[in-house]
Amino acid sequence: MAEGKKLVIVESPTKMRSIQGYLGDGYEVLSSVGHIRDLADKKDIPADDKKAYGKYSIDVENGFDPYYVVSDRKTKTVAELRRALKSADEVLLATDEDREGEAIAWHLLETLKPKVPVKRMVFHEITKDAIQAAVGNTRELDLALVDAQETRRILDRLYGWDVSPVLWYKVKSGLSAGRVQSAATRMVVERERERMAFVSAEYWDVESQASASAGSATQGAAFGVRLVRVDGGQLARGTDFNDAGQLKKAVVVLSEADAEALAAAVDATGTASVTKVEAKPGTRSPYAPFTTSTLQQEAGRKLSMSAKQAMSVAQRLYEKGYITYMRTDSVALSTQAVQAARSQAVALYGDAAVPLKPRVYKSKSKNAQEAHEAIRPSGETFRTPASVSSGLDREEQRLYDLIWKRTVASQMSDAKYETTTITLETEAAGKRVEFTASGTVYTFKGFLEAYEEGRDEKRNAQDSSADQSLPAVAVGDELAIGESVAKGHRTTPKPRYTEASLVKALEEHGIGRPSTFASIIGTVIDRGYATKRGQALVPTWLAFSVVRLLEQHFADLIDYDFTAALEDDLDAIARGEQNRVEWLKSFYYGSENQVGLRQVVDNLGEIDARALNSTRITDDATLRFGKYGPYLEVVDPANPEAKPRIVNVPEDLAPDELTADKARELIDAPVAGDRVLGENPENGKIVVVKDGRFGPYVQENDPVSEDDSVDEATGEVLQQAQEPSAKGKKKTKKEAAPKPRTASLLRSMSVDTIDLDTALQLLSLPRVVGTDPATGEEITAQNGRFGPYLKKGTDSRSLESESQIFDVTLEQALELYAQPKYGGRKASSALKEFEADPVSGKPIRIRDGRFGAYVTDGETNVTIPRGQTPDDVTFEIAVQMLADKRAKGPAPKRGAKKPAAKKAPAKKAPAKKTAAKKAPAKKAPASDADKAAARSEAAKKAAATRKANAIAKADAGRAAAKAGS
Repeated sequence: MAEGKKLVIVESPTKMRSIQGYLGDGYEVLSSVGHIRDLADKKDIPADDKKAYGKYSIDVENGFDPYYVVSDRKTKTVAELRRALKSADEVLLATDEDREGEAIAWHLLETLKPKVPVKRMVFHEITKDAIQAAVGNTRELDLALVDAQETRRILDRLYGWDVSPVLWYKVKSGLSAGRVQSAATRMVVERERERMAFVSAEYWDVESQASASAGSATQGAAFGVRLVRVDGGQLARGTDFNDAGQLKKAVVVLSEADAEALAAAVDATGTASVTKVEAKPGTRSPYAPFTTSTLQQEAGRKLSMSAKQAMSVAQRLYEKGYITYMRTDSVALSTQAVQAARSQAVALYGDAAVPLKPRVYKSKSKNAQEAHEAIRPSGETFRTPASVSSGLDREEQRLYDLIWKRTVASQMSDAKYETTTITLETEAAGKRVEFTASGTVYTFKGFLEAYEEGRDEKRNAQDSSADQSLPAVAVGDELAIGESVAKGHRTTPKPRYTEASLVKALEEHGIGRPSTFASIIGTVIDRGYATKRGQALVPTWLAFSVVRLLEQHFADLIDYDFTAALEDDLDAIARGEQNRVEWLKSFYYGSENQVGLRQVVDNLGEIDARALNSTRITDDATLRFGKYGPYLEVVDPANPEAKPRIVNVPEDLAPDELTADKARELIDAPVAGDRVLGENPENGKIVVVKDGRFGPYVQENDPVSEDDSVDEATGEVLQQAQEPSAKGKKKTKKEAAPKPRTASLLRSMSVDTIDLDTALQLLSLPRVVGTDPATGEEITAQNGRFGPYLKKGTDSRSLESESQIFDVTLEQALELYAQPKYGGRKASSALKEFEADPVSGKPIRIRDGRFGAYVTDGETNVTIPRGQTPDDVTFEIAVQMLADKRAKGPAPKRGAKKPAAKKAPAKKAPAKKTAAKKAPAKKAPASDADKAAARSEAAKKAAATRKANAIAKADAGRAAAKAGS
């Protein structure tokens, strides 16, 4: 019998092709495309097991045993792996070397159940030498790592599925809570609370220009000096004030008038003497090579990449063989990598660029999942960014350049500098005033020749002195001083978190793991808990409501120390120092040291949803968060029992910007809606423009009655208050008035500028373009949810612009309908192109379509989910998206009648259903008994349908909660 091949299973198709080339014909390399199985959905659990596993897909009463199933989209992958396994004589599980990769390898082993020897193959870079070395140095599966990952998955399921439903019922449906996600959201909200409570303080100083007198030996260019002391007292700086705007120590605080008077007096004096010249040498050491966390931070600061985008690009670089594994907490470099970095530094910057001994970096993390090396260029010699540019796209080039520079710089010499501070003194307005100027000169740039780390925004940055070139002066020298200017400053609150600074804060608190930060921040944004303003993360009022609920009722679960302790415990399980089952029991049921999750959920008590979603802004205005977003509820102080007035809050207004003054401005602002545009000459109705919750629109109203008036300033229709009915007099019910005609404004239109003619055009829609001579059907032009379009019966065609709604001709419309609906029209240019799909064999492209960007191989289309951009989609993600779509099958046609999946429970009484259908064949009138039976049968069907819908709704809710961490 011929000897079989060795089956190597990796996670990604890109790695599959690279590794196959390195190993040769004796190996067959296949991809699992990520996880092949996960915790089951409720509907996938057999009836016999539902009692034990039904709620979480975990038997919490018997060792927290999980119920796993192979997902529908992976059945084809598993079948392909089983086919290859039949002819293999050995299996090498070559998934990633972290905790997640170890778990994937275990799931493959449990699912495939191979009867041939199985080895675990690990590597941290995809080069020929590394792959061949990994084949020769296999090991056994690390079950402690598997336990740790399984515990994490179970923990997240318990947390998400118990806490998320509370958010659905008390805040808003579709929300989720998660172990790390909720702590991160709390951080963003707490920073905004600090900004809201912050009181800015004003302080002044004086800036002047100093220079050596003409003819002096030290004559040179002028340099800037800043006032620092008055009569020996230190002048106030931003750091001298606390967040309440109060001084923390005794300093001199100048008013605007004081500063201007001093500036004039200094210019009048005209000279100052040098009282002190201080030169201090210093050194700066290079930064350690990148870890996952520091790479995300620097990519955010220097390249403006989101954490998710940075990891996506890094994944591509790793799988193409350009960098080492990108999920690591280690800062160590291998001996070969150290030598490669030093050699390249010497070649580029000279012998002095590196110290005598190689630099050694040690990780502070004791995390068992970390790979053994930092992120660096792959190979024993590093390829320069210029040499690899032809094989990389723009984002890959930028990130590779960053990694290469950081790695080379990490082995270079310290930078050396000297900081000189000059102090000047003079008399002004009877006061002794002192100015200082500072300048830094690098005497040896060292590692700064290759790399300098970016910086996060800092508060009170206005107090920092800019580096400048200073002349050589000596104590006692007289310098000219003038051009003095009084400068006002205000203290600033802490800056909002950016993705980079949030990643840094999470790591400092020990919350989560760097490999999960990108997905966690993505979830926070996707759930609507934060929006991005530039690079800053601005929390929404929805996040305030969610955090308030969690703080009041799940305080331990979002406590930073508690969350960090969970991570430490999970690491202890990974190291084999803690028992998984005992730990889960303590977390879920409670112990002497903590209240269990189950006890917290079972004893929540009453939760006041209205109070949770309310924030007092002023005495008469409260910010509330409702179904459609935030709004102000304004109470009339003169009539507190009257219905409060509702004032919309602009979506782009950050919570810290909704001050009492801003609230009053919104309340007192002229009403943009209900502006009268004029009279419709066809029917005499008044046309007004309104700004509604779902956007601006125009509406026809009945003519203004004699009791109504129009505000001349705003154009708002003011209705006279109705006379109260006489006491005891019975009110007659009015007939329902016909709804007025309305039409939404197009995207190019504005409430402030729309005129009567345009409004009448909108109200006339849909516009009849003409009749198709071939079919006799009427063609209309109109505006819809997804933009302007033509409609002929049930057939529609998109228009290119909104203006075409009003000017497209019948000939143009017929020309559009003559083209095939999809294939024959002008194709969008591909936003991104990949290699051929492993299933269809056709190239994968990302295109921009009517409903947004989508992935296609020419046969299957799948829209890129909200919150993701085309830049986030790698080849592997694209392959997975297409595979998922194929597994679901074609979407049902609209209007097609087929049994809904939700109504499955109604199958319990098929015989009765058949009997009911035969009843109409009986010509005789139905008896009372027959009618009663029919009513009973109908009631049973309705009850079954309600039950099925309730089950489906719960399943959908749990599906949303799965993304909770």
